[in-house]
Amino acid sequence: MNIALVTETYLPEVNGVAITLGRMVQGLREQGHHIHMVRPRQGKQDVAANTDHYSETLVSGMPIPGYPELKSGLPAKGKLLKLWSAQRPDIVHIATEGPLGWSALSAARKLGLPVSTDFHTNFQNYTQHYGIGLLKRPISAYLRHFHNKADCTLVPTTSLQRELEQDGYKNVLVVARGVDGALFNADKRDAELRAAWGADEHTTVVILVSRIAAEKNLGVVFDAFKQMQAVDAQAKLVIVGDGPARAELQKQHPEAIFSGMQIGEDLARHYASGDIFLYPSLTETYGNVTIEAMASGLATVAYDYAAAHQHMRHDVNGLLAPYGDTASFIKQAQGLISDKARVQRLREAARVTVGALTWEHINGQLEAVLYDIARAPGDDHVRPEIAIATD
Repeated sequence: MNIALVTETYLPEVNGVAITLGRMVQGLREQGHHIHMVRPRQGKQDVAANTDHYSETLVSGMPIPGYPELKSGLPAKGKLLKLWSAQRPDIVHIATEGPLGWSALSAARKLGLPVSTDFHTNFQNYTQHYGIGLLKRPISAYLRHFHNKADCTLVPTTSLQRELEQDGYKNVLVVARGVDGALFNADKRDAELRAAWGADEHTTVVILVSRIAAEKNLGVVFDAFKQMQAVDAQAKLVIVGDGPARAELQKQHPEAIFSGMQIGEDLARHYASGDIFLYPSLTETYGNVTIEAMASGLATVAYDYAAAHQHMRHDVNGLLAPYGDTASFIKQAQGLISDKARVQRLREAARVTVGALTWEHINGQLEAVLYDIARAPGDDHVRPEIAIATD
């Protein structure tokens, strides 16, 4: 297939959407499909790529408020009409819902092209964290309208599928996400890194990997760790990531070790060198870090939704707290730190659970969906009958 992929973020930018799309592109290229990427220019030195089974068109963008390191693509309907008229793709896949995504959707519909979309980010749930709570309803309405103009919307979990369908979304299909087990695994544990944190082999290291921003609910981690330290005063807290809230949190919590942004092998070493992973976010559509932590052999505490709900079983391969129940989350974390045998049991079970979530398997599901959408009559907006395993 010739697949046009439209996104406002892509590698080397570091976020869940960019990383997931990178895996998607790699897998589809390996199957012989051609990807034509349309994305904002990331900097003055950014040059459109043109390699085997992959090419790019770069458009103008502007920084996203609250996310200055990322850009929202500006509308480019005229350019896309000209581009796709000259070289018609078999399908247009739109990963983000910004101005660029909207203009791509409009252009594709005008040309009668099949369109699939991704639902990656709960933007409507971010509003309360940035002082724009009154916009939650119109943002929700816009997202629903956007995705319902496509032939299908892809989501990573069955629970999110049900949630969107209850909110009026049509043609929602599940394509799970994978994890790179060769990169994220317990063998990357690094005694020297732990020593730099002031931890020896007997020290319990509590770790968080996240964008450090208001919508990630990070205050719960510091509250939980305070209770954990009351049980084990030698425990260490390591925060991996960066974001607008880092400076203030670092000032407020001098007891924590802030390691900054880590990628690749360095990120894998940080994960594997911890023991307990706390993930308090309540705004995820999935939460890639949850399964990366499990693959790295960490005993994970998370709220019971998104990736945690899909892949964790309470006290089998992790600990789950009811969605939004802060007291339960803290209680689970505190109870875990005093029981090293339980921590080890959860760590081993977590690794086994995510062992089957290979990107090769996931990309096979994605390929099947895109192929069926591409061959369906686009003008009729007919949803194809697709059976996909989600577990």
